[in-house]
Amino acid sequence: MSIKKVVKYGETSLRQPSKEVHKVSQKIKVLVEDLLDTMYKENGVGLAAPQIGENYRVFVIDVSTGDEPLNPIVFINPKIIKKSGAVISHEGCLSFPEAFTDVRRYANVMVKALDRNGRPFVLEAKDGSLLARAIQHEFDHLDGILFIDHVINRFEAEEVLKKCNLPSIDLEKILNEPELQKEIDVLLEEKLKKEAEQKKEN
Repeated sequence: MSIKKVVKYGETSLRQPSKEVHKVSQKIKVLVEDLLDTMYKENGVGLAAPQIGENYRVFVIDVSTGDEPLNPIVFINPKIIKKSGAVISHEGCLSFPEAFTDVRRYANVMVKALDRNGRPFVLEAKDGSLLARAIQHEFDHLDGILFIDHVINRFEAEEVLKKCNLPSIDLEKILNEPELQKEIDVLLEEKLKKEAEQKKEN
């Protein structure tokens, strides 16, 4: 189909919630192909419809790497039906060129959605895998939520955005996730302990 321009952080459309797809019409099938073409052209792992200026509840993901064959997964009207555990995820986004920062994510998710032919499916992704994190990242886009809204260290993220000439974080959009944060704090503590032990050994 065609490669589309990726909407950059700062544009209002990224903050708008997307509409349900009532029918997997030819228009939606073309949108899916455009998302896949654009994602591959940009070397992305996932891409949501709002990122190419189409506010529909559709996203695509492909976590294949290296010599693995392409394995695109299409999600139409996705719903996360189960989530658990916590993981620190180092993420970027095609709408935030060159910007990466640590964010809070669930380690395990189960999602139900329609595929590109309108058939329902359920997919489970576990153990903080790239797929689990990508599903949450792209799903957020459909609700106008961005990865920086889950930021762990706001000041570090601000520096990154500044270096990349991107607008600063909207403090009102940062999500309050106390349960997830509690688990993240435990992970950060363990990480610090390990680092301290490694220093001792050296």
